[in-house]
Amino acid sequence: GWKDAINTTIINFNNEKMQITWAARELFPSENVSFSYTFDEGKHKVWKPCPTYLLDQDYNSGCLFKTEGPTLAISIRSSNGSEELFSKRLKSDFYIKPNRPENVTFFWKEDTVTVSCNKPERAVKCLRLELQYKSKFDKDWQSRTSKCCSVGEQGFDPRKCYSFRVRLKRLVPYCNVVNYSSDWEAETFWMNGTLLDSCDDDIKSQSNTVIFLSCFLAVLLMILILLILLCKWQRLQKSVMPAIPDPKYVFADLFNDHNGNFQEWIDETAHTMVQTKPEYEEPECIIEVESQQEDEKNSDKQSSQEKIFNFSRAAENNDPKAAQIACLMPTSNTIASFAGFQILMNNDMYVML
Repeated sequence: GWKDAINTTIINFNNEKMQITWAARELFPSENVSFSYTFDEGKHKVWKPCPTYLLDQDYNSGCLFKTEGPTLAISIRSSNGSEELFSKRLKSDFYIKPNRPENVTFFWKEDTVTVSCNKPERAVKCLRLELQYKSKFDKDWQSRTSKCCSVGEQGFDPRKCYSFRVRLKRLVPYCNVVNYSSDWEAETFWMNGTLLDSCDDDIKSQSNTVIFLSCFLAVLLMILILLILLCKWQRLQKSVMPAIPDPKYVFADLFNDHNGNFQEWIDETAHTMVQTKPEYEEPECIIEVESQQEDEKNSDKQSSQEKIFNFSRAAENNDPKAAQIACLMPTSNTIASFAGFQILMNNDMYVML
């Protein structure tokens, strides 16, 4: 009875290949067993040796061969084939593991997502399409199962990034005695109907946006500070180092009319000044001081009065020579007024006011 208790794992890969495995080191520690199989029924069975062994530390631990029918018989024998250690008959269709779903498509409409795939060629009624999804805020996968080969779910937030994966499952116990499912299709990442490389891209894009805005504001702030410093520097420069006027603008005629020829410009300027020199010049006021002896004061008094009289008359006639004063006055302080002019006489000096 111990032969029937041997634990074996039987997998029929999409009804194409069979894989039978056993615990070689535990069940048969002392020898390397052999494996044979047949899909024939009745008395005329043709046993075939295992074409491909699976090894566990150089011990035969399984066999991989092609699926050739719905009924399978297997036999495990000793290394020389003389003794049968284990045998079993089974329905290979009850151990089918489906392949991954093919051509998976996602259809988004508002908050609803519909996932579909191609229908397998056989046993579609035994298959179910399972959809799992989670956002970056979820710890566990959310699952949804429907008939092959379309499944839909509602309530997706367009602001969140979601991870999706799908697989096909065999119905138990109506189609399989073992709950086999296909491997998961490659995981995809979606946000509001847009396919992404990963949900990390969403986080990176947000962080990149924050970094860009921060850098932009920092640059604007630096430019503002530089403008303020530049204005203050210009004011300081003007106060400390006044600007030197450009002779090009002060002497415009030198550079515009004479192309910087200084000699030509100075000659023309001198000629112009000569032509525009006024004919009338302000006469100089000549003040003559002459010391006199006390004994000559009286004799000179009459002469001084005559000169003053002549000056007054000349001033009334607008004679330019009236501005010349050449006379002697007494030593006493006296103020005389002639023709609108005031003359201060002090210590033998005439001063016209």
